Amino acid sequence: MNPIERTVSIHPYFNVHTGKLDEAKALLREFVALTAREEKVLYYEFTLRGDQVFCREAYADADGALAHVANVGALLERFLTLADLARLEIHGPAGELEKLQGPLGHLNPVWFAYECGLTRAGTPA
Repeated sequence: MNPIERTVSIHPYFNVHTGKLDEAKALLREFVALTAREEKVLYYEFTLRGDQVFCREAYADADGALAHVANVGALLERFLTLADLARLEIHGPAGELEKLQGPLGHLNPVWFAYECGLTRAGTPA
């Protein structure tokens, strides 16, 4: 199995509360520092558009995604006092998504099942 076939990406969009953007932005580096220690993280970054924060993140598999959620849980709770989760998408192969539906279903994500793709080297997946 090609590694991309197990990759799970999480796409949360947050709306920062009025007047809390600087405080919210300060926590982003803490998220990155915690995540940098995770074995199965493939990429993890934040982008901003006004008072909206987007986290672009991917993990080798569902277990890596769940390890991340456990790792940043306390910090995420703090962040959610400054921002609301506006949208959450989770992308990955159906088998990996099934592993996440129980633990993450309460967040009401939009699930996207992997169909096909390629790796950076251009190998068909």
